[in-house]
Formats: sequence, C-alpha cells, structure tokens
Amino acid sequence: MSKPVTQRPKLPGVGRLGLVELTARADLDRLGWNTDDHVELLWSLSRAPDADAALRTMVRLADALESDWDELNAALLKDKSLRGRLFAVLGGSLALGDHLVARPQSWRLLAGAVRLPDRDALAEQFVAAAHEVTDTRLASLPLQTLYRDRLMVLAGLDLAPTVENEPVLQFSTVGEHLSDLADAALAAALVIAVRTVCDDPGKAPVISVIAMGKCGARELNYVSDVDVIFVAENADAITTRVAGEMMRFAGDTFFEVDAALRPEGKQGQLVRTLESHVAYYERWAKTWEFQALLKARPAAGDPELGARYIEALMPMVWTACEREDFVPDVQAMRRRVVELVPAGVRDRELKLGTGGLRDVEFAVQLLQLVHGRTDDTLHVASTVDALAALGSGGYVGRDDAANLTASYEFLRLLEHRLQLQRLKRTHMLPEPDDEEALRWLARAAHVRPDGRHDALGVLRNELKRQSHRVSRLHAKLFYQPLLESVGKPGIQDVMSTESAERQLAALGYEGPSSALTHLAALTGEGGRRGRVQQVLLPTLLDWLSDTPDPDAGLLAYRRISEELGDLRWYLSTLRDEGAVAKRLMRVLGTSAYVPDLLMRAPEVIQLYADGPSGPKLLDADPDTVGRALVASAARHQDPARAIAAARTLRRRELARVASADLLGMLEVTDVCRALTSIWVAVLQAALDVVIRDKTPAAGAPARIAVIGMGRLGGGELGYGSDADVMFVCEPDNGAEESVAVKWSVTIAEQVRALLGTPSADPPLEVDTGLRPEGRNGPLVRTLASYEAYYSQWAQPWEIQALLRAHRVAGDLELGERFLHLVDKTRYPAGGVSAEAVQEIRRVKARVDAERLPRGADPNTHTKLGRGGLADIEWTVQLLQLRYAHEIPALHNTSTLATLDAIGAAELLAEGDIAQLREAWLTATRARNALVLVRGKATDQLPGPGRQLNAVAAAAGWPGGDGGEFLDNYLRVTRRAKNVVRNVFGA
Repeated sequence: MSKPVTQRPKLPGVGRLGLVELTARADLDRLGWNTDDHVELLWSLSRAPDADAALRTMVRLADALESDWDELNAALLKDKSLRGRLFAVLGGSLALGDHLVARPQSWRLLAGAVRLPDRDALAEQFVAAAHEVTDTRLASLPLQTLYRDRLMVLAGLDLAPTVENEPVLQFSTVGEHLSDLADAALAAALVIAVRTVCDDPGKAPVISVIAMGKCGARELNYVSDVDVIFVAENADAITTRVAGEMMRFAGDTFFEVDAALRPEGKQGQLVRTLESHVAYYERWAKTWEFQALLKARPAAGDPELGARYIEALMPMVWTACEREDFVPDVQAMRRRVVELVPAGVRDRELKLGTGGLRDVEFAVQLLQLVHGRTDDTLHVASTVDALAALGSGGYVGRDDAANLTASYEFLRLLEHRLQLQRLKRTHMLPEPDDEEALRWLARAAHVRPDGRHDALGVLRNELKRQSHRVSRLHAKLFYQPLLESVGKPGIQDVMSTESAERQLAALGYEGPSSALTHLAALTGEGGRRGRVQQVLLPTLLDWLSDTPDPDAGLLAYRRISEELGDLRWYLSTLRDEGAVAKRLMRVLGTSAYVPDLLMRAPEVIQLYADGPSGPKLLDADPDTVGRALVASAARHQDPARAIAAARTLRRRELARVASADLLGMLEVTDVCRALTSIWVAVLQAALDVVIRDKTPAAGAPARIAVIGMGRLGGGELGYGSDADVMFVCEPDNGAEESVAVKWSVTIAEQVRALLGTPSADPPLEVDTGLRPEGRNGPLVRTLASYEAYYSQWAQPWEIQALLRAHRVAGDLELGERFLHLVDKTRYPAGGVSAEAVQEIRRVKARVDAERLPRGADPNTHTKLGRGGLADIEWTVQLLQLRYAHEIPALHNTSTLATLDAIGAAELLAEGDIAQLREAWLTATRARNALVLVRGKATDQLPGPGRQLNAVAAAAGWPGGDGGEFLDNYLRVTRRAKNVVRNVFGA
C-alpha cells in the first residue's frame, strides 16, 4: 500500500494576507517570500496589526542587516514565536520598527524562549550600563538603546497573537514591568547625574526618588510622564543640582520626569529633607496632595531614606478624610476632571472622557481615602488591587468590582496600543469615521470577529458597552453598597452603618445619618416602587452629590417620591428619561423654592424631558400662559374658586420658569419677562372676577385700570417681588363720581384681600404704597383727581416713581389715558426743575445712609448695597428726569432699554453703560438666585459656604464656585458704583 501524498499549502494571495498596498507583491519578491516554503511565515505576517507596515519595515530591516539577513530569514522560518513577536512589533509600533532598523541586531532579543527580567535584574542591568560609560556626555545613546530594546521585548510579548506554550501577558504584568523599567531607568539617570555633578562619587548626596502616579502604583503606560518627588538627607545646592540633572538626562534619554506633585508644586523646592516634607504635609497640604500620596513608592536612590519617607507620610494619607476642607476639595477635583476635556472630543478621550479611566481611578482613590483609615487592606497603590480590596471589604459589590476591573483593563489596553504605535503620549481614540485607524486598533488589541460583526464592528460595540458600563458602575461604586447597608444590616460583606455614614460624609452629605434614613425609607417600600428606587438611587445620589446641597436634595426627593408615588408615570419617567432624572436632581439639590411647587404641580417634572425642538420647559410662551390663566379663572363664578384656579396655573408656571432658570435654559431678562407676565395675568383674573361678583344689575358704576409701578411697570419682576400698583377709575353708566370711587375702592380692596389670602404658594402681595400721598392717600382716584394732584402737589419721589408707571390690567383704554396724563408730570416740556433733581440726589444720599437694614453688608446687599439694583435704577431715573424732555427714547419703563437709549444718546460713555448693565444683570441674577435657594425673598448674599455655592449655581455661575461668584459680584458692583457716583456728583 503506497503512502498518501502530503499536499503542500499553496501560497496565499496578497489580499488574503491583509496586504492592500500596491508594492506588497514587489516587497515579498524582494524578501524572497513568494515561495511555497514561506506559507506559514506569510500567515503569521497576516496576523500583524498592520501587515503592510510590518512588510515595509521588514524590507528596511533586511537592507539594514545586509549579509546577516539570511540568518534572520532562516530563524523566522523555524521559530514561530519569533515570527509572532517580530511581526506584531513591526505592525503595531512604527516607532519600535524604526528602532529595530537602526539597531538591526536587536531582533535576536525576540527569538527563542523570552522571559521578562525582574525589577532587581533590570536595575542591575541599567546601573551597570551607566557605570560602563566613560564619558557621561555620551551616555544617552547606549542607555536609550537599552531602554528601547527592553520596551521592544515587552511589546513583542504583549502584542503578539497567542503563541503555543506561551502565556498571554496580563495587563497588570505589563504595567508592573513598565514601572520596573522606569525604576531602572531612573536609577541609571541618577548614577549619571551624580557622576556629572559630583567630583567625588564617593561623596554623593543621600537622595531618594519617590515614584508617584501610575509609576508609583506600578501600573505605568508605555508612554507617560513619570511623576517623582525628591527627598534628601541634606537639601543643599549639590543635591538640587543632582535632582535637576537626573530629570534632564532622563527626559533626553527615556521619558519626561515630572516633579510637579512635590510640596508647593512647581513653585516649591525641587528637593526637601524628610523633616521639611513632614512639616509641609502636616500644615499646608491640600486634599489632592494626600490623594496623590496614595501611590507613593521609593523607586530609586537610597532605599532606607525612601522607606522612612513612606513610613512618615502614609499615616497622614489615611486621616485626610477627617480634614475640614476634605469634601469641598473632593467636589472641586471632580468638577475639574470634567472641565478639563473639551466637549467635542469627550467621546474619544479614554482617560478624561465620560466613562473613562479617570472616572474609575478617582472613584477608587476616594473610597480608599474614606475607608482606609479603619481598614488596612485598602492600603494598596494599584487601581486593580484597590478594586479587589474594596470588593472584599464590602465597600463595593463584588460583581461591580469585577466588571469595573474588566472595563478598566480593556480601556487601558487600548490606551497602550495607541501609545505604542508612535511611542507618543496619547489617550485619544481615532475619529469615528477613520475606519482604517480603528481597524488597526482592533487588530492590535486582539479583537476578533464574533460571527455577526467584523473586528471593527466588535471594537465599536465594545467601546460603547465598556464606556456605558464604567459610567453606570461609577455611580454604583459609591452608592450601591450604601443601599445594601440600609437594606441588609449586619450581613457579612455588607458595609457597616459607620462606614456608610463615613462614605456619605465624604461625598458631601453633612447629615449622613439622616441621609441613610431617607435611603431606607425610599428603598423600604415593597413592590415595584421599592425595586425601581433600588435601580434609580445609585445614579440619582451620584448626581445629587454634585449639587450644592445634597442633603436638602435627598430630603426633597424623598418628599416628592412619597407625594407622587401613586402616579405611575413618575418613577417610570425617572427610570426611562435620564435627562429628566438628572435635571430634577440638580434642581432639588440647589433650590428650596422649587420642590414645594413641584409637589403641587408634579406635571412640570414631565417637562424636564427633551422634545423635538429642545427642552419641553421652553415650549410655553408666557403671554399664552397668561391668557390661559385669565380664561381658567373666568370659568368659575365663585371668586375664591376662580383665584384658586388662577393660583394653580401660576404655580405651574412658576415651577416651569424656576426650573428652566436653575437649569441654565433662560436668560435673566426672559425670567423677568415671564414672572411679570404671570403677575399681570393674576391681577387681571382677580380684577375680572371681583368686578363680575360686585357689579350691580344696573351695570358697573366705574371703569377701573391697574397701573403697574416699580419692577412690575418695568417688566422686570423677580421671584420675590411684590406687585406695586395704583388703581385709577372713571365713572361709568351715568354713576356719580363719589359712587364710582366708593365702588372702585371696594373692588381694589377685594382684589388685594383675595390675592393676599394665605397659601402654600409663594405670596401674592399687592403694594399700593407708591400712590399719591403714599399709604395715607386714597386707594383709588379718578383720572381727574390724579391730574389735579400731580399738577399741584407732586413730590420729587412721586415724579420719580411715575417713570416706571405702565398700564397692566383692567380697562386698557383708561390705563392708556392715565399714562398720557402722567407724561406731562414725568416728562414735562421744559424738563423737571433743578430743585427736583437736587432733591432726588438728596434723597438718594439719605437712602444710602439710612435705608440699609441693620446688620446688612453694604457690599453684598443686592438691592440697596454698593452698585446694587437701587444704585443702577436711581442713576437711570436721574438721567431720565434730566433729559427725557429732549430725548423721546428715554420715555421707557425698562431699566435695560433705557440704558440702551442713554448710550445711544451718548449721555454716558459706552464703557459706563456696559458696567451699569452688567451690574444690573449680575445683581438681578443674584437676587433671583437667593429666592430660589432659600425659598423666600431676601436681598443679602450669604457669606462663604454651602449656601453661597448654591446661590452661585442658581445664578448660573460656571462651576458653581461661591468664592469666584462673590469676587465677580464685588468687582462688577464696585465698578458700577464709581459710575453712579460720577452721575450723582455731576
């Protein structure tokens, strides 16, 4: 029986090998790889991340080897491991390919049984190489070659497809070896630095190099700055020169060395003694500096000094969470991380983007700081090790820790591959439409097709999945164990109550015990509501922790949930509409004004969603809402029921406007317009219903108009504003004037009483104190009576008040006639008298001196303080009194519109106009924000602290930093006050 003939595999086509360049066939010919003997070699080439790049570099390598090429070619045919490693390096790293071409004999390092040396062996190799150099000025090249050779060996093992009998390198192994390699490089650089600076190496300074960051944690990237801190026995000029020379040499040869994490940062001493370090951290260090010390580790130099450094400082790390400024520092750090990344590239940023590496690292470090004080098992530097320890201790769910670890390692793997390509520091994924770059990344990361998608499709899906999982687990990481602690107290592997309270305190909750009570109440309900809350709360609590007052926000959420729990849409909306839930948490954690409104107008929560044309909160037009309010009240015969209907719509509109304002969707001028519109509608509805109720069968004896004064007349009402009004009447239906006036007074009093009825809603106060003769004058006058009074008895303050008079409700024709009548008083043909202007100035000086409330700070009182609303409005009104008879554009009740007219008439310099405008807008925002935050009318800005931060956030200050907001307020109002003084002194 004859033996079967073994058929040799045929040479595959270029396309099947993943080669797409036109020169590929010629390159194969040039290498002699176009024979059947090279089939297996070519299939190995096809598995390279970029087969074309690998082939091109092989041609260059063959040219560089010249006569030694045959040896490499033969080795490639025999050594499957060499093929896998070499092609992986050449197809995965253009920079290492260039290195290999420049040092072609280094290919031998990839052949045979390759093992990674341990830390001590690496250090001995690098230090020996440093000592072998006879001239330190020429030391960079041989040490750089050694470093790149070691990088190439690691990359070969890391990048290569699975080779038989050779284990796949774990992510942690790669990070550890890169850190060991960095330690060895630092040790060599220190040797060179000492030889360069010190004439007698035997008298070298005692110095220790402390690795920080990823190097300190032994989880370094292929390309990364290496963060260090220097500690020395003597911090003198020689030691500082050695440290500086070490950094310079390492930067030229290996990688950038960054010492910015040292005490006082780049402004501080480069080298300090151990005693100086201890003194600094005991007195001056910030929270982020203790967070950085979590990863501190002696890397090079004197090991005994390095050990003493760690022993002295690490106890301070584990008590950092007890510091008074720990919580605000942590919140500021979280905001800074988010703000660092431009919005346009956030989805491509592996490190700083949403659901990225920094999210994981920051969360893990915070949990270590919080719980490490009482649990030594958390005293580890590596992120992966820390996650495992947090899971074992019950601070993080075990499954969550495992899933987060897998996501973290996947994202770090992609980061490594991107950095290897050109040995450049980067964390940025390719553009979404750059399929070639993404396909290369998939192959380099060993992403394989899954039957439904090719490798590129799998990579894209995996990126979305992992980013979403990190974002979701980031919230669960902090809060899921808290929920389990209130649901299953005393169970093993569940966080204790003390640990839960400590964690809540670190996350910004000032009353952690109360917060746990709220969580227990929310999750303790049986059935669907409890289950949905269990799912929602980790994310909701995360969002709440970013608000100025998470304690108040959580209490408000509990109250609303208990009030609306029977409304099936409520929890479903929060669960299914992420934008609604996030916006609601921001509102609840900032405002005491809105939650009560939402409980009585819950349908507004549904408007937090996005519609086809944007947020639904902006869909309503204030004028349309006003007409609807008047119509709704008119459907009820009983005045009380009519006003109740009007209050219902007002409540809904206030909740809508305030919510949109807090969420940064409305400009302050739009807020003022909307609030004015709703006040006008309420006045009209009340007037209509009272007139209807009090009109005799013979018909109404008078026509009535309501004149808006102050901010109501100017269309500039705030949340805490009263409605300043005057009532004017005119006899009708043949009635006597006395009868008409008496009836009109009854109507006015009824309107005030009806609107002033106590209610859970924000008050509806109608103020008539600006009428002729003030509170001592008649409540209602006829048109003729007003004309007679203003022509004979008008005081300067009354003339000034009329500058903002505008008809707002009632008989509009009568109101218009009233305005024409008072125009003769407020805008007289020859202008107001010099005596009247002087009186206004005198009264203003008296107001400045006497009207400020007792104990108020004149610098931060938004109404009567320096450069506040009163200053701006009095300035505008003084210029109106002086020039309105000449400039018709000044016949305007709006402060901002009148400022524009003043500027157009060049009565003030353009810069002065800008400063007054900015001050008015700033003070108005602040005044509105005070009401939104405190839930009641107030004009005084609080001092530094949580409430000021809330005011800053409510006023739309970027980042919500109360200190920055206050500094800006003081600066803006100080400049405006200078303009005010100039005008009133003119």
